[in-house]
Amino acid sequence: MTTPHIEAFFDEPTNTVSYLVADPVQGVAAVIDPVLDFDLASGEADNRSTERILAHAEKQGWRIEMVLETHAHADHLSAAPFIKAKTGAWIGIGAHIRDVQRIFRPVFAMTDLKTDGSDFDRLFEDGERFAIGNLSVEVMHVPGHTPADIAYRIGDAVFVGDTLFMPDYGTARADFPGGDARTLYRSIHRLLALPDETRLFMCHDYMAPGRDDYRWESTVGEQRRASVHVNEGVSEDDFVAMREVRDAGLAVPRLLLPSIQVNVRAGRFPVAEANGVSYLRIPVKWRTA
Repeated sequence: MTTPHIEAFFDEPTNTVSYLVADPVQGVAAVIDPVLDFDLASGEADNRSTERILAHAEKQGWRIEMVLETHAHADHLSAAPFIKAKTGAWIGIGAHIRDVQRIFRPVFAMTDLKTDGSDFDRLFEDGERFAIGNLSVEVMHVPGHTPADIAYRIGDAVFVGDTLFMPDYGTARADFPGGDARTLYRSIHRLLALPDETRLFMCHDYMAPGRDDYRWESTVGEQRRASVHVNEGVSEDDFVAMREVRDAGLAVPRLLLPSIQVNVRAGRFPVAEANGVSYLRIPVKWRTA
């Protein structure tokens, strides 16, 4: 069996890890969860982070054939369209992205947004398999953080998206529209039912207190023994109670409003206006006493 070659690229402004996964024998690669560099204050965007990934693939002689999103992220904007334009790669995400599109279409009055998932090239169902060269990829539907979260299992490696963080940091929030803490617990335990030695690759790291470096790889065994949220001693009811209290005190992600509008469109910005500029919307909510 071909072993995947995995390269991680950490974006500190959003605490996001993007991955370049390759079959070095066939020279075929995929990018998982690529980040668009976006400055909220100025509205300026560029592709420095993604250029690093493309440059590394080119140096290794790898052909990027696909961009794989684990879900519609709320903390960074996707650079998938840039990779597609540069390489011809197709963009894939879980089929339940249609549920997320239906949830957020009215929130941002995105009347031009289709809710059939057709902004993406591939919509994956739970259990579906596809290949990166000779690497077999299994799709695992792991909802709870959002309805559409999926993990990609490639050999002994699983790319878990936002479902899990490092054991000393815990788990994803479940308070976004369509999220559910009980569903998240069950999705996590589906991952933790894999063999102990299975490697788990996180989409984020926020450097838990007491640590002085960023980390994004753990194992199923480590999570079972040491996760501060879902170790073997934590029941479903205990997890739900913890998650609901914790989520109630969490701040809104800094890039939530632009991220959702762009990412439900597969990283595409709204069509530019007559002046050639694309605009994103900010829903205004009046606080009541």
